[in-house]
Amino acid sequence: MWRVTFVGQDKKKMEPFARELSGEGYRTVVCLPAEMTTASADGPSPDAVVVDATSTNGAVGLPNLLHDIRETAAAPTIALLEESHLSDCELPRGIDDFLVLPATAVELAARVRQLLRRHAHLEDDNTLCCGDLVVNLASREVFLAGRPVTLAYKEYELLRFLLSNRGTVFTREALLSNVWGYDFYGGTRTVDVHIRRLRSKIEGPRHAFIETVRNVGYRFHPTPPS
Repeated sequence: MWRVTFVGQDKKKMEPFARELSGEGYRTVVCLPAEMTTASADGPSPDAVVVDATSTNGAVGLPNLLHDIRETAAAPTIALLEESHLSDCELPRGIDDFLVLPATAVELAARVRQLLRRHAHLEDDNTLCCGDLVVNLASREVFLAGRPVTLAYKEYELLRFLLSNRGTVFTREALLSNVWGYDFYGGTRTVDVHIRRLRSKIEGPRHAFIETVRNVGYRFHPTPPS
């Protein structure tokens, strides 16, 4: 389930957008900029962030807010802007997409879906792919070279998370937070065990998807194995 965090000075303004995504099955959180750190600490990191830049002096005040967000969440970001802001200055780095207000919640939901597909390497609405490895998000089925792969629940969640964030290195602590949840009290050894089991099911002489980053953690290889 994709997680989307809405950040802005006016929560009521963001709530209709969040409700639209919640109705489509997304997990949503609406918070003030100052609450961003707390929101990230209280649960898994978001898969996407929607920022209301209309209350941050438009694109001029946006860099500081984006910097604070990047400190707590490495997620693609959509900025909500007013048309007058577009001519003020260039949009700062860190924005992956923007939407000019007024706009409907349906339109924003479509932008979020598109952004998540692009950054998660989705082939369509329900499929993650990397070379011969295919993950069907709707049916929770996994295929390798056309053959089904049977995964336990946490093995699947671990694979989905790593593949959705291909190329990003995660510490064991970060994987525990994002896959098992902040209320999990097991040790980081749990991650190593599940990585080993997952590798035994999806890797072999022709397939090496998960990379161990020494003294740091793990990442899903950014390019398909040759």
